[in-house]
Amino acid sequence: MAFHAYILASRPLGTLHIAATGDLLASVARHRAGQGGAYTARYRTGRLVWFEPHPSYAAARLRAGRIARWRRTWKDQLIMDANPDWHDLTARIPR
Repeated sequence: MAFHAYILASRPLGTLHIAATGDLLASVARHRAGQGGAYTARYRTGRLVWFEPHPSYAAARLRAGRIARWRRTWKDQLIMDANPDWHDLTARIPR
């Protein structure tokens, strides 16, 4: 099983949601359906703009928690280094 830290965005440079999961494809689908929680539904953060694999859920959660505490400019730079046009990366999720 693959674990991931990931970032969803409402739009380029928009609202971000940072989390970790054991099933990235299912998590993205839940967020897009508005079932990811009140924050996700309110801000419509359904565009997968960054993700990173980890060997365990604990490692993925630790990375997501650290990123969540970063300054916004650092988060934006992390995304732009890997995905400069803020494209949706859902099709790149390993199956």
